[in-house]
Amino acid sequence: MNDRYYSPQKFSILPPVVKNLLIINGLFFLATIGFQRTMNIDLYDILGLHFYESDKFHPYQFITYMFMHGNFGHLFFNMFALWMFGSAIENYWGAKRFLIYYLITGLGAGLTHYGILLWELAPELKYIDACIADPNAHTVQNLLSHHRFHAEMLNDMDTFKENLMNIQAGYNVSEAQTYINNTLIDYRETLVGGYNIVGASGSIFGLLLAFGMMFPNSLIFLYFLFPIKAKWFVALYGALELFYGITGTADGIAHFAHLGGMIFGIFIILYWKKKGIFYN
Repeated sequence: MNDRYYSPQKFSILPPVVKNLLIINGLFFLATIGFQRTMNIDLYDILGLHFYESDKFHPYQFITYMFMHGNFGHLFFNMFALWMFGSAIENYWGAKRFLIYYLITGLGAGLTHYGILLWELAPELKYIDACIADPNAHTVQNLLSHHRFHAEMLNDMDTFKENLMNIQAGYNVSEAQTYINNTLIDYRETLVGGYNIVGASGSIFGLLLAFGMMFPNSLIFLYFLFPIKAKWFVALYGALELFYGITGTADGIAHFAHLGGMIFGIFIILYWKKKGIFYN
């Protein structure tokens, strides 16, 4: 089976899980638009996956974020890939195993994204938290030395800096400490609350990985013109996501979430292979 070439045109009927995932994602997208326009309710804020330290975070978001998409293009390309790669995999694995794989890779994508983010933010949050707990000359100096403030997250940057200098100079310390403490609490929540990911891309990259492992020599046509074997297509995409994630290229895209979907996919497939249940 590994050496057979696969073309999605062979499937005239969508397998049940892929079909229902397409419908659910479409309904979520329409509901997002409808709720925003009719009731001014932001479903992105409610169902998107927020950083776990944010007041906006809820555990259910690890599931709901997979069905939210930022715009029609985001939805279309993810759903096209779901149909293109997912149909072959579900027809081969069966509905139950396919759904388990899809959900776990999506969950893994979210965990990977925020695991990397926590690693990046932890040093800065340490100094912010120390200053909130005890805003004195030492903690203020450490904060100023190790954290680059985002001015747009502060109501009054000049007043904030003035109070920081007052603490360092020992002038009106008690009043300045109260102001800094309250301001930093709001600033911290704005900082961690600004992260919110949506989309099925983590699961899609997991499916791409599975397709490449199951049908490594199948031809995929880049831009519908240039043929490339699935195994090289997967390797190329994985390398690009790693490069973009490390360099921070194309901001606004959760590259490490994409990689997380592939990494969790590898673990699942290797486990199933060990148990002898990778193929039907």
